[in-house]
Amino acid sequence: MLSRTIATSGARGERVARRRHFLMCRPSHFDVSYSINPWMQPAKPTDRDLAVLQWEHLRRVYRRLGHRVELIAPLPGLPDMVFAANGATVVDGKVLSARFRHAERVAEGPAYLSWFRDRGYLTREASFVNEGEGDYLVTGGRILAGTGFRTEARSHAEAQRFFGREVVTLTLVDPRFYHLDTALAVLGPDEIMHYPAAFSARSRAVLERLYPDAVLAGDADAEAFGLNAVSDGRHVVLAQQATGLIGELRARGFVPVGVDLSELMKSGGSAKCCTLELRARRERSLW
Repeated sequence: MLSRTIATSGARGERVARRRHFLMCRPSHFDVSYSINPWMQPAKPTDRDLAVLQWEHLRRVYRRLGHRVELIAPLPGLPDMVFAANGATVVDGKVLSARFRHAERVAEGPAYLSWFRDRGYLTREASFVNEGEGDYLVTGGRILAGTGFRTEARSHAEAQRFFGREVVTLTLVDPRFYHLDTALAVLGPDEIMHYPAAFSARSRAVLERLYPDAVLAGDADAEAFGLNAVSDGRHVVLAQQATGLIGELRARGFVPVGVDLSELMKSGGSAKCCTLELRARRERSLW
C-alpha cells in the first residue's frame, strides 16, 4: 500500500516514515541554454553526464528508503523537464495540469498531462498560470500556494475548487526564490521549514500563525537550496550543502539525507524540483 509505514517508532515520539509515490524525469537533455531565473547563467558550462549521475543517485536514495518511483520520458528541446515537480499537482488522485509562464517551458505542461491521462487519472487543464508543485505544497488538510513570480494568484481559487482543500496564498518577494518549493518545505502534516526573508510581511505573519514552531532557514542554507527538500515524515532528503538545516532537522528527530545535485542547481532546482508526488485518494488523512 502507498501509505504503508516503512520506518516504525521504537520510542515514544520517534518519527515515522510513510512510503511515497514519486514521478521523476531523467535529465537526458539537461542544459542551461536560456535564463528564466537568477540562478541560470547560459554562459557557464554544464555537464549533462554529471547531472544524470547526480539525478540517478537521488532516485536510488528514494528507492532505498522504500519509495516507489515512476519515470516520464524526457523530450528533446525541454532541458528543464527534469524538474518534474513543476509538471502538475496531484492531490487525492486528481491532477491539475501545469501552465507555465515562460515560453521555454510551455510544452512541458501537455507532456506531463498526457502521461497522467494515459494512466487514467482524473485531470483538469488549468485555466490560469500555475507551475505545479513548484508553487503548490500539500500539508495536512490544506495546500500552501505560492505567487509573486510564476504562479498567478487567481489560479489558487481554481485549485481550491478542484481539490476541495483550503488553499493558503503566500507571496514571494525575492526573485532567487521564485517558486514556493525553493523557500519552504513540508516536513509533516503540521510541520514546515522556510526562509522568512523570501516572503512578504503579510505572508510571514500567516506562516508564523499557522506554524509557530517552524524550522527557520538562514541565508546560507536557503541559497544552497536546502529548502528544496522532500520529507516522508522521518527522512528529509535535501542538499548536502545545507549543513545548518541538517543539524536542526536532526535535533528535531528527523533523519536528514544529504544529496549532491550541484549540476542541476545551475538551473535553479534541487531534490524537490526533481520530484513530483503522486498522492492517491486514500492519502487524504496524511499530507
